[in-house]
Amino acid sequence: MSNLTKLEINALDITGNNYMTWAVGARMHLRGSGLLEIIDNTKTVSDEKKAKAMIFLRHHIHDGLKDEYITKEDPGDLWQSLKERFDHQKYVILPKAKHEWIHLRFQDYKSVSEFNSAMFGITSRMMLCGEKISDYDMIEKNKEVDIEYVRSCDNPADLFTKALPTTTFRKHVNGIGMRRLRDL
Repeated sequence: MSNLTKLEINALDITGNNYMTWAVGARMHLRGSGLLEIIDNTKTVSDEKKAKAMIFLRHHIHDGLKDEYITKEDPGDLWQSLKERFDHQKYVILPKAKHEWIHLRFQDYKSVSEFNSAMFGITSRMMLCGEKISDYDMIEKNKEVDIEYVRSCDNPADLFTKALPTTTFRKHVNGIGMRRLRDL
């Protein structure tokens, strides 16, 4: 029945693979609902607010996790238990994201938008793990373009941009599969 209603955020998977994004989304929703202090255990709050927070949290976790944590009646306790169980994900995600950042190269993508999407995905994961990435770092990453010299005899694009010696011209014509109509 709970799967029929629209979720504000994706439910926390039983494996915890989406814990980092789930926790950020849950905190934002609780903050927007005026319920954030409940999970932070900073103030004494009413039972009504605790019930609202608990309903939200239980509604946004996997059914298997609901069964495991059925005895948790306080939303702060549930939040802390989930954090203790899954917060280690950042220690798995961060090294992988750093590796991807180091090996991110503009020339590996077909378009600027694909590169930017990959770059922002990597930086978002790093920031979720507490790593600081500045705008300067991202700008510098964009400037990392390898420019390599390619001789005319190895560059088929020169076929269309400059006059070539006959042997080089014929090599490129054959290389790109261009044929004369009478030869077909």
